[in-house]
Amino acid sequence: MLHNIVSNYGMVISGAILVIAYVFIASEKIQKSVVALAGASLTLLLGLLPFQGHYSQELSKYIRGVFDYVEFSVIFLLIGMMIIVHIASRSGVFKWLALELLKATKGHPKLVLFALAAFTAVASAFLDNVTTVVLIMPVTFVIAKEFECDPVPFLITEVLASNIGGTATLIGDPPNIIIGAKAGLSFMDFVNELTLIITIIFLVSVGVLVFLFRKSLKATKEKMEHIANLDNSKTITDKNLMIRSVVTMLLVITGFVTHDVTNIPAYAFAVAGASFLLLFEKPKEIYRDVEWLTIFFFVGLFIIIGGFEANGGIGFLADKLIALTHGSLTAATMFILWGSGILSGVIDNIPYTATMAPLIAQVQHTLPYAGTGHHPLWWALSLGACLGGNLTIIGAAANVIVSETATAKGFPISFMRFMKYGALVTFISLTLSSIYLFVRYLH
Repeated sequence: MLHNIVSNYGMVISGAILVIAYVFIASEKIQKSVVALAGASLTLLLGLLPFQGHYSQELSKYIRGVFDYVEFSVIFLLIGMMIIVHIASRSGVFKWLALELLKATKGHPKLVLFALAAFTAVASAFLDNVTTVVLIMPVTFVIAKEFECDPVPFLITEVLASNIGGTATLIGDPPNIIIGAKAGLSFMDFVNELTLIITIIFLVSVGVLVFLFRKSLKATKEKMEHIANLDNSKTITDKNLMIRSVVTMLLVITGFVTHDVTNIPAYAFAVAGASFLLLFEKPKEIYRDVEWLTIFFFVGLFIIIGGFEANGGIGFLADKLIALTHGSLTAATMFILWGSGILSGVIDNIPYTATMAPLIAQVQHTLPYAGTGHHPLWWALSLGACLGGNLTIIGAAANVIVSETATAKGFPISFMRFMKYGALVTFISLTLSSIYLFVRYLH
């Protein structure tokens, strides 16, 4: 009986599981990793996905099993980079870099704001956004105290910069890791295609924010001198750890960059780097700080979406997208860019991207691209999903963490106050991205 229902209504049932999971993830009533694992369990218990892959004589094709839908390249890359960044941060190297950058500004408030934004954006391209804002926030509160000013303009600028900077590379934002795995895009593919437009978006957006916050960015000569002469000599707490972790990070990134030559996937370098650093640490302590909730969230999510894909849901949505855009590559690209940007400001961009990636994998064959370079639909998804996180205070994990920390420190950032700046930066980002995609791929 159950088998017949699943056979006849598999797409509807798997789609319902996906939608209900989205609702609970967005409501934040239940921790999102629990929602993902519950949805994955239901998907498997109902038989929406086979437990093991096998060759079907009847259909003359390979039927993918549950583990064929879990992108382990994403999982291992995330775990490897989490371990490397956590170990490196224990040495104080990231805080040292931030303070050195500040001292170079000579304490000019507008330059300080730009320097903090630049550091956050560049760091977010190589570390995850949450780690970056956690590292920069203590420095920000110290500087705001020295200037005797409201830290909120600095915090808003930093979190917006982190989401912009994270868009530039494969490892900067989880949606890009998902896209890279599904589309077969390397670290250098992201750098080559997105660095230019992300740099332009960053400069324009921060320039606008400096102008909007100009009345808050004033300081006396004495305060500027104090910032310029901050003591940074004791920030590095473990020199050997700093040298070891920085060299390892550089080697791992070199591995990412040389993927086209070596054909070794990014996750292999990340896990190798993490394994080396763990030789000098107490593994239990390090493993304790890995964001396992995020890892299990990804695993559960891949299984839920795998169930939807296996039952024809992704193919159904792909056909609808093609019909909606009348088979136009330009219309589809802009639809995905702006749709992703708006939706990612309201719902978590990780499940959104995980759902859209297999959809685009199907659509790109129906909307063929005759130009040079990779299919523009992938870049539209990357730019929309990552940059859309700036729209609201709940658009990205980094936004939420900054908001919660600021509130705890006595500087609450309301939903509307953030959105006033976030919506403007998102509009600027998506407009510039539209121009770039059109000129680069579609004209």
